Amino acid sequence: MKAVLFDLDGTLFDTAPDFIVVLNQLRRQEQLPPLPDEAVRAVVSNGARAMVELGFGTDENHPDFPGLRQRFLDLYLAHLADETVLFPGIRTLLDELAAREIAWGIVTNKPATYTEPLMRAFAHLPAPGAVVCPEHVTNRKPDPEPVLLACRQIGCRPDEAIYVGDHERDIRAGRNAGMPTIACRYGYIDEGDDPANWGADHLVDSAEEIWPLLRALYLETAGQA
Repeated sequence: MKAVLFDLDGTLFDTAPDFIVVLNQLRRQEQLPPLPDEAVRAVVSNGARAMVELGFGTDENHPDFPGLRQRFLDLYLAHLADETVLFPGIRTLLDELAAREIAWGIVTNKPATYTEPLMRAFAHLPAPGAVVCPEHVTNRKPDPEPVLLACRQIGCRPDEAIYVGDHERDIRAGRNAGMPTIACRYGYIDEGDDPANWGADHLVDSAEEIWPLLRALYLETAGQA
């Protein structure tokens, strides 16, 4: 194994707290009561469109939708690193990878406008070998193009990397690229969805399980542990 690639929201970073604050702030501006945290958390992986739909009971065909969505995104850009944290176990994982000179990277559907300042806020982490956002490719996940681009930037073959994600499109992207995958139950899972049905090679209930899994399955057998 030469690289570990991550989805961002719900896999690497717990970004939901900032989304919860921002969406409820926008609801207050519209004289609406706050939504429960878990209701917002469940749709974070589906992006701003889904959160605005949840927050205001409207879809993108409604004339008010574009304005609400832009106000939501503007608020988020101003507060995107206020409450966001790494999931427990991720910092240890990144440090262990760095100690073994194994690269890590991000493959996300989160636009670079928000991904780049978020990464600057976490500049104390070991430097990623690749950060691939939708602007960098023609086709988003579940297409394998962004995953394959990350492998090229890092300098490894797809079968020398592993992709970790909390949505079925992450697992499909990794599988379509020809690499092993890890599905994360701890992420932002849609109501009624079950990560066990995504066809991932491995399944974890917490981010703290990722490093022991990688060490046992991919490093000890190769003499890298």
